[in-house]
Amino acid sequence: MVQGINGLATMFYFCSNPRMERIERDELSAILLSAPGWARVGLTMPDAHMRERAADTLAATIIEKLQGVPAPDVNQLRLPL
Repeated sequence: MVQGINGLATMFYFCSNPRMERIERDELSAILLSAPGWARVGLTMPDAHMRERAADTLAATIIEKLQGVPAPDVNQLRLPL
């Protein structure tokens, strides 16, 4: 996870690389809305640990959708643990 202002500046520089793919606003909005509801609400929590977990989950959702990780096959049988 990015720590502090310097970490954020480094991440912004990394994400601002002109050779990287750009994300359209509509696509990003759809990705954020597909994230778990607790993560979207969790960003507003007073507990710092909860906010960090929520931000991490939102970031993971964005990365997963942009990398095109396939969803589990609906025909796959669930095995009991």
